[in-house]
Amino acid sequence: MNQKAIGVIAILIAAVMWSLEPILIKFSYTNSDYLHTTVIRAIFIALTALVYIFLTRTGNFKVNKNQLSVLVIIALVATVFGELIFLYALTKTSIVNVVVLAHMQPVFIVLFGYFVLKTDKLNKIDYAGMALMIIAGIMVTTKTFQNFISFNIGTSTDLLVIASTIAWATTAILARKYLHEMDAGVVVFYRYTIASLVLCAYVIITSKLAIANIYQVIVGVVVGIGIIMYYESIKRIKAAQAGALELSAPFFAALLGYIFFMETVTSMQFAGMLLMFAGVYFLSRKDA
Repeated sequence: MNQKAIGVIAILIAAVMWSLEPILIKFSYTNSDYLHTTVIRAIFIALTALVYIFLTRTGNFKVNKNQLSVLVIIALVATVFGELIFLYALTKTSIVNVVVLAHMQPVFIVLFGYFVLKTDKLNKIDYAGMALMIIAGIMVTTKTFQNFISFNIGTSTDLLVIASTIAWATTAILARKYLHEMDAGVVVFYRYTIASLVLCAYVIITSKLAIANIYQVIVGVVVGIGIIMYYESIKRIKAAQAGALELSAPFFAALLGYIFFMETVTSMQFAGMLLMFAGVYFLSRKDA
């Protein structure tokens, strides 16, 4: 099997894993809360990465001080902060809203790359892509045309998801700049091990650390596989291809949300998901 085919399969596996994540998290909330689910999830993501490293025998656990500093920042910002509020948002809103808004990362990655790191130049196509994705986010959060004309645009929960998305985009820029030579499994292992230590310490002090249900374990394994598959895919296929294929996750999530929780998708939300494809296409054209 050629490298492109492996890359396509890997990103599709990642998309399926990420669409399963909110379903499993919702199930875990039947007898647990978002904090404890975040902790157990992080622990098993780290363990999944560790198993992957030993199975592939490609990882090198040695890191220098600069890499460790970046890994700590990513763990605190992306996982402890970003993923904690992401899982909290899932207790308050629909799966479709959370998944679509979470996939607006390309907008913030492009903006941060230009304004913060001064590494990427923006052109008319970039601006068009960002505009389409912002419109898509508005369409998903407003849900109906009546809400749109009444300026009933989103909720405070939607803002929390956007905040988590910004946290992930910020750390993605850092990882791309400072950790590009590290093995994917090693990056995931350190990120979630550091985050697990911080979260475990807090939970042990404030309550009791325990696995409440099997879904907390499964979601950790599923997300761990998804993150590793994503890193493996972008080594083998172009950014445009990875971005387009990754956006199959909201469609899978919408379908699963309807099957398991009877969550419906309005015509405006569906149109918004289609616009996201166009937005990612424009943002990634220069990498095609």
